[in-house]
Amino acid sequence: MDKVVVSAQDAVADIRPGSCLAVGGFGLSGVPTVLIAALLESGVDDLEVVSNNCGIDGWGLGQLLQARQIRRMVSSYVGGNKEFARQYLSGELEVELTPQGTLAERLRAGGSGIPAFYTATGVGTQVADGGLPWRYDGAGNVLISSPVKETRTFRTAEGEKAFVLEQALVSDFGLVRAWKGDRHGNLMYRLAARNFNPMAAMSGKITIAEVEQLVEPGDLDPNQIHTPGVYVHRVLALTPEQAADKRIERTTVRPRPEADES
Repeated sequence: MDKVVVSAQDAVADIRPGSCLAVGGFGLSGVPTVLIAALLESGVDDLEVVSNNCGIDGWGLGQLLQARQIRRMVSSYVGGNKEFARQYLSGELEVELTPQGTLAERLRAGGSGIPAFYTATGVGTQVADGGLPWRYDGAGNVLISSPVKETRTFRTAEGEKAFVLEQALVSDFGLVRAWKGDRHGNLMYRLAARNFNPMAAMSGKITIAEVEQLVEPGDLDPNQIHTPGVYVHRVLALTPEQAADKRIERTTVRPRPEADES
């Protein structure tokens, strides 16, 4: 039952080229940066990554992107990552843009054994009708576009309504970062880090968690556990320095109010 591994390198040692990874994080919150750094060091490439976004230039998944280790992204937005945008528009990277709530549910469904589900999100748009550019060539022509998805009308409380069928996501590995975790793999997240990490953990056939605070089994309140240990296969305890290494994606400040002269 003790799932603690010695090092990040050991934790990701069996991730091979071509693997599909579900990676937690929301913006720069809750990103498993230590595990990502170990993947960068290993040089494993041709990766398909499912994550809300791809970090920023030079940090988090942006490091793997810059090193050309990612072949395909399934995500909700490009954000402020200029290299992400450049690789996508130049035909170097395939990108499946997915509505944020749909992406979260596709991950959760994959971990729950649900192969597909219907949602109203995307009906009447290219999400359902097909044609979203997934991959360009170097000249800006679309090489691969999204397929047409099945739609169906259901009776709801508001009357007849159309829904689109979305397929679940099951990844080879799930990489997540937790605030606290025990040796059995039970995890707790804080604030925005809880947005995508629980679903990424569910999606992975093998899930690896880096935890800021490692505690003993029984120390966590069962009512406060967000990811049960049954979903987690390996636990990496971070050093205090690693746990403290956090970034702010965008800082907004305003001038300090002048002191009241009276």
